[in-house]
Amino acid sequence: MTQTTEPPVTTESAEPTALAQARTSVDPELRRAVDALPASIRRVARHHFGWEHADGTPATGNAGKAVRPALVLAAARALGGEPGQAVRAAAAVELTHNFTLLHDDVIDRDATRRHRPTAWTVFGDADAILTGDALQAQAQLLLAEDPHPAAPAAVARLAACVVELCAGQVADVALEGRDPREVTLPETLAMAEAKTGALLGCACALGGLYAGADAAQVAALDAFGRAAGLAFQLIDDVIGIWGDPARTGKPAGADLAVRKKSLPVVAALASGGPAADELAALYGPPGPGKEGPAELEAIALAVERAGGRDWAQAQAADQMARAVDELARAVPVPQSADGLLSLAEFVTRRGH
Repeated sequence: MTQTTEPPVTTESAEPTALAQARTSVDPELRRAVDALPASIRRVARHHFGWEHADGTPATGNAGKAVRPALVLAAARALGGEPGQAVRAAAAVELTHNFTLLHDDVIDRDATRRHRPTAWTVFGDADAILTGDALQAQAQLLLAEDPHPAAPAAVARLAACVVELCAGQVADVALEGRDPREVTLPETLAMAEAKTGALLGCACALGGLYAGADAAQVAALDAFGRAAGLAFQLIDDVIGIWGDPARTGKPAGADLAVRKKSLPVVAALASGGPAADELAALYGPPGPGKEGPAELEAIALAVERAGGRDWAQAQAADQMARAVDELARAVPVPQSADGLLSLAEFVTRRGH
């Protein structure tokens, strides 16, 4: 594997125009879907998306980068489809993504997202969970009511993706309760693909379906998105340990403080040797509120000495190479794939 010479954590990348275009196209559909919810659920959703404060007054927060809807539209465009016809599918993917975020925040007890209080901290666990459920149902409804001929296949594919996402989350929770030395790298990679890669792959596949792509092209688009998603997760895990809190919005070493079984940590523990043994001794049960920056920095250094950081960065590069190969299979004209490639490069460089 080729090791990157500079940590992707510090790489800056200009936002692709496809993201701004996706937000402009998809935001009205997204707002219509949220506005159709009952008032008690709508208020939670509008706060989560950054459109309102907790008291219902308008807010100027953003609803996220719109990477997944941008992938839907870019995939449709790459295969000669009309992106405007895939807007509902793009909104459905974004609703599904936000369903997972609402649930993840409750499960992980994360207090902030996009530099705002998470929904469960404002409205409580039940309202946050039920709002996530409602967003997932709205996503299915958008596709079920879409007259486009690809909509039935898209409904089935997105539903299957949600099942995979849930399985990935179950695996993630189960890993957190196990001894770190008993967690294997293959199962951690499989969990990461299910949690992160599956929806990115589904987004690309839906764009292909709406462009009338054949089964082989749709499968290659899915594989492209999954590989890019895994690269994203690898870099995101690096950021979770070594990222700048001013950029991540989380305290330094937040993942280490809760002893998250992130990919760099698992790779380091699996490396063998004295450095891995040192890390295993440090990576026992966390002590909430007891570990200061110096202790967390010592754990981060142990992960690095055991090769976790280098492995994650090299593996991210390998996954991006795999993504490029799959994209070439899906889109035979290289210039047509530029939009998808720029999105994949953006998310893996930023990783957040």
